[in-house]
Amino acid sequence: MDLQGRAAELFGNSPALRMPEKTLSFVEYNNQSAQIANHLCQKGLRSGDIIAVVSPNTSDMVLVLAGVLKAGMIAAPLNYRFPEHLLKGTLDNLRPQLVLTQQVSFSCIRTEAIASSIENAIEDASGNPVREDFEFPETMERAVSIIHTSASTGVAKAAVHSLSNHWYSALGSNDNIPFGPGDCWLLSLPLYHIGGYALLFRSLVSGGAVAVGRLDDPISLSLQKFPVTHLSVVPTQLYRLLADTQSTKHLRRLKAVLLGGSPAPKSLIDDAIRHNIPLYLSYGSTEMSTQIATSPKPISSVAKNSGQLLPYRELKNAADGELLVKGPCLFKGYLREGAIQPQTDNDGWFHTADIGCIEKDATVTVLGRKDNMFISGGENIHPEEIEKALMMIDGIREALVVAIPDNEYGHRPAAFIETFKENNPNDDTITWIMNASVGKLKTPARYYRIREWNTLPGSQKINTAWYSATAPPP
Repeated sequence: MDLQGRAAELFGNSPALRMPEKTLSFVEYNNQSAQIANHLCQKGLRSGDIIAVVSPNTSDMVLVLAGVLKAGMIAAPLNYRFPEHLLKGTLDNLRPQLVLTQQVSFSCIRTEAIASSIENAIEDASGNPVREDFEFPETMERAVSIIHTSASTGVAKAAVHSLSNHWYSALGSNDNIPFGPGDCWLLSLPLYHIGGYALLFRSLVSGGAVAVGRLDDPISLSLQKFPVTHLSVVPTQLYRLLADTQSTKHLRRLKAVLLGGSPAPKSLIDDAIRHNIPLYLSYGSTEMSTQIATSPKPISSVAKNSGQLLPYRELKNAADGELLVKGPCLFKGYLREGAIQPQTDNDGWFHTADIGCIEKDATVTVLGRKDNMFISGGENIHPEEIEKALMMIDGIREALVVAIPDNEYGHRPAAFIETFKENNPNDDTITWIMNASVGKLKTPARYYRIREWNTLPGSQKINTAWYSATAPPP
């Protein structure tokens, strides 16, 4: 299937890509994608070749990714914030045939692949004729993207997705949060994350436009510049937007604000609800091509669950409570040493390593990570459950729980917490509330106050391993 060609036929002159300087219709978007695809083919690249793209979110990057898809090649957008050694290790595993970067950045990265700037590629492609006869397998199972998961172990895992994965992911998402002609979804998550990249497919499938602001424009400014109707955010982004009166007014007028990435504190959810923000909670993964479960409608109260299972996804519990997933959204496998290695069991289920509950109405509640669990006093303790309880306390903005040695219990939970300046609960208050909400065994034995978090290289994710190693015993 040629997604851009299909979208051009179905949605014609409807806006497809909104940029600060101009707007491309689906017909124009398809034509420019074809020019870029033709340019890539002229360089000797072929269907199935891997094209690495190292860049922050720009309209040029969106166009290049569209051209790669049009040519039947495999797009691998990479985290441009990675330190050099991590980026080099990722490229070594990918073995791409072409690396496209910003004009100046990353010239120090040595790779055997051809290297070129995104700007030059688009400029060189602009004079090419519009072709529609690109040769690539018609099967929906052909690989079209490689998105990397967390690099906390040193080298990120390269998840390979098929056209079918993205197609059904978009259908399920759009079924729950309608998005179509006349709508505009602001690209606010990185394209090297599945939450950002999947938006390009959501647009092509349904006919809604994607808006891409200038490189250094904050979300608040893009909300003013574009006719945005939909927005995806992580808690930090939502917190900043709600702290700005004008941005809060813009959020209130949207059709949907999709919140994901990590658990959000109660105070943030309360604030969004108080301002009548159409907020949806979600649970997803790179391996399942983005969302697995999402709120069926804007939430009206603080919910501990992550919504209901979306169409084209299957979910069940293993005997130990682990969440297992499968269905047409499930990725093909991880790319390792030039080969795709499937990650399912004999029955086709992927083991997420998340522990959770599934209700009869397919509502999903994620309790924590299987590999983070520890035993205290003979009981299984999930740090994420304690973190969520801590963030339900007014005044706590962010929390991280780790296990520390204890002579009596084996291990006890300890909490690193970030509080709001204007509302800073003391340890005794937190302990009293936690005893009542999760019990004494799960109440942290120690609290450590944090002003600025230690994060993973090139990421905003908290470096859990670092805090586990540095937490002193009680």
